[in-house]
Amino acid sequence: MNEHERYLRMALEEGVRGARAGRGGPFGALVVQGDRVLAAACNEVTSRNDPTAHAEIQAIRAACELLGSFQLTDCDVYASCEPCPMCLGALYWARPRAVYFAATRKEAAAAGFDDATIYEELARPLESRSLRIEHLAFEGTNRPFDVWRGLPGRIRY
Repeated sequence: MNEHERYLRMALEEGVRGARAGRGGPFGALVVQGDRVLAAACNEVTSRNDPTAHAEIQAIRAACELLGSFQLTDCDVYASCEPCPMCLGALYWARPRAVYFAATRKEAAAAGFDDATIYEELARPLESRSLRIEHLAFEGTNRPFDVWRGLPGRIRY
């Protein structure tokens, strides 16, 4: 068994552990740096009453806290399933070296976890989406960006 399969099997076991414990859906994730597992997490959406407590998000948060960084430089993420759009966005922001996953989103959909609607919604213009999302423009909406650009010691990300 190669290292990728070993870590993916660990991520799968996190998903099984979390599901059996009633913590949330059957998903697990790891953040690995070199040969060290920095974080292992399972889905905790229902136990935390937090729709963002997906396994990947939980693992990213724990690893970033451990590293003292908001980026996962030189890290790999292993997920028991193909990341959903939210987790995929978080992964892009965290900038790991690579993401590896086991089950596909189609396999997740067959188990009742279907995020196809979100992918479809993202492709639609704002006014055509099922969730009302409306841009309200008025004077001063760029003020936070202006302040940010003026900070000499800002941390770029």
